[in-house]
Amino acid sequence: MTEECRLYLDYARRDLQAAENNLHLGFYHITISRAYYAMFYAASALLASKGISRSRHSGVLSAFGEHFVRTGLIEPEYAKMLGYAFDSRLDSDYDVTYTAEHAVAEDILDAARQFVARVERYLAQENQ
Repeated sequence: MTEECRLYLDYARRDLQAAENNLHLGFYHITISRAYYAMFYAASALLASKGISRSRHSGVLSAFGEHFVRTGLIEPEYAKMLGYAFDSRLDSDYDVTYTAEHAVAEDILDAARQFVARVERYLAQENQ
């Protein structure tokens, strides 16, 4: 695993922890944002493992789908999780009328845990 992959995974793990902490504090909009970013950094780690870099969120999501989901390396449900978290993060971060609910924050956090764990498994298998 490259240093860049490790750094992205470190960011993913930190944001996952921040999401968990904020859920317990009742800051659901921050939970949603940090959970999404955990997934974003994990996806960026996957891309980096293949020497692929994207500067925009939409580019990371698209490249993740193209290089990992369409090729069968990662199951399609992970692309759906990432897309849902992305859309929810946009609402949470930019729509002042959006009210983040506990159940939504908890669902996205659970998806983020699964997503990061799947990426870690993939990278571990690739490095054997």
